[in-house]
Amino acid sequence: MFMAEPPCPPELILRSAALRQGFSADEVQEKRRRGEWVALRPGAYVPADALKAMDPLDRHLALIAATMRRAPEDATLSHLSAACLWRIDLWEPTLRAVQLTRPSSGGGHRRRSLQTFRTALPAEDVVTLDGYRVTAAARTVVDLAKQLPFEAAVVAADSALHAGITTVEELTAAADRQTHCPGLGGARRVIAFADGRSESVGESRTRVMIHRAALPRPEPQYEVRSTGGVLLGRADFGWEELRTLGEFDGREKYGRRLRPGQLPGDAVFQEKLREDAMRDLGWQFVRLTWADLDHPADALTRIKRALERGGRFRGG
Repeated sequence: MFMAEPPCPPELILRSAALRQGFSADEVQEKRRRGEWVALRPGAYVPADALKAMDPLDRHLALIAATMRRAPEDATLSHLSAACLWRIDLWEPTLRAVQLTRPSSGGGHRRRSLQTFRTALPAEDVVTLDGYRVTAAARTVVDLAKQLPFEAAVVAADSALHAGITTVEELTAAADRQTHCPGLGGARRVIAFADGRSESVGESRTRVMIHRAALPRPEPQYEVRSTGGVLLGRADFGWEELRTLGEFDGREKYGRRLRPGQLPGDAVFQEKLREDAMRDLGWQFVRLTWADLDHPADALTRIKRALERGGRFRGG
């Protein structure tokens, strides 16, 4: 069972609550007219300063809170809105509208800040999360995979698997419960490709870039050991037979690897030492950045050359 009245975020101001606290209807209207309060939905506002300080996720969570207070009892948060509550990583999502699913036939509808889907929701596909009725993690990923482009869907699937909130078996079962649904074939391709070893949006997108170029599929989080079996380090991608390693250098990477008291410069230096030790064993290295994902031609050329140097691969 889900709570009839989920907790109200401190930034959210309900018109009904403001009136109970002594504001007049004219005062509420004046605050809106002067831009002090910004309406998320009719009767639900956020102070302008608080709204400016919110990132897209927080804004969407506030919009969810405003929307669900007037939603039908059978409405379930789904798709991108469910992904936000599950904290699933998303790539370039459009979060202007809350997305709901209602268990009935017929077409859905979309308004400026609300999109409703109409389809069956088996009991195993619905859970309670943060006080809301929400599609289960597996159902959420499958719904996204039916709607989003392959790359964006892989980002979401990898993230959910990496976080441990679902499994490949659960994704497959959730897809099997949706027979004859548009987009289901694409969703199955996403499930087959997804890998919870990917640790970031950048790593997931890199895997898709390599896949689209028909290059050999790397193993994520590949461990490199010395001839004596000592662990030298771990690369984001490894082509073992081709003696090649790939690293995606996102802005947050070295911050994740900092030990207590360690500075970013120290982490970069230690990374260089590990890389030098791996090169001494004959490994080739390719480093990729966000810019490479947006303009992949040069990055793919560098990957092909590294694979050729590392083994018997002959690129096309």
